[in-house]
Amino acid sequence: MSPNRPEPGQPEIPQPPWLLARTPRAAPRAPLSRAAIVEAALKIVDQEGLEGTSMRRVAEELGTAPSALYWHVRNKDELLQLVLDRVISEIALPPPDPEHWQEQLKALAREMRRVLTSHRDIARVTIGAIPVGPNTLPIIEWMHGLLRDAGLPDRTVALVGDLFGLYVGAYAYEESLGLASPTGEELPPEQIIAMLRDYWSSLPPERFPHTLALLDELFSGGPDERFEFGLDVIVRGLAAQLR
Repeated sequence: MSPNRPEPGQPEIPQPPWLLARTPRAAPRAPLSRAAIVEAALKIVDQEGLEGTSMRRVAEELGTAPSALYWHVRNKDELLQLVLDRVISEIALPPPDPEHWQEQLKALAREMRRVLTSHRDIARVTIGAIPVGPNTLPIIEWMHGLLRDAGLPDRTVALVGDLFGLYVGAYAYEESLGLASPTGEELPPEQIIAMLRDYWSSLPPERFPHTLALLDELFSGGPDERFEFGLDVIVRGLAAQLR
């Protein structure tokens, strides 16, 4: 039997008290990097939303001081742009096929919406921003190439990126907010819809004949149907400009 092990029935040798009192050292962390900061920020965005994301909160997640982050990112706004570009890296692109540009453009919009809505309210960062990240630029180039090769005028191709990004980003951001109740209370969406419909149906028909005639249509269709409608309007408008 090993001399370091007690024989059966013998008590264990106690540890010296100075060893018991010593606080174990934490395992050394990986060196701080911009990529690690971005991943930590994305984790916080997913869990707590943009309002809960701050440089101090990210530093806390990484177990470091907020000042250490500023060696890698200038401020929170820049960090959120980096997080957005990281999210955009999840968008999958097929090889461009100009003969089927309409369906490919719609597929890109659906993929963008899927990725943005999978990360809480990150879509808000797309509003008012010009995307220039390394993951975003290849998507822009893909779309420009697809539309130019399909025969759309250069001016149309140059302008549609803003419209396209604004439509998808704003739609995804609105989805992240949920449906606001007119009373300010937290209510289920179906109750809010019923409340609004009841009010609209009470409008005087002599003043609102068209609105009341459309009541069923106005309150039918979910977010997917409405997204597809707007997308179809955009794509049909582009098709009308083919040279």
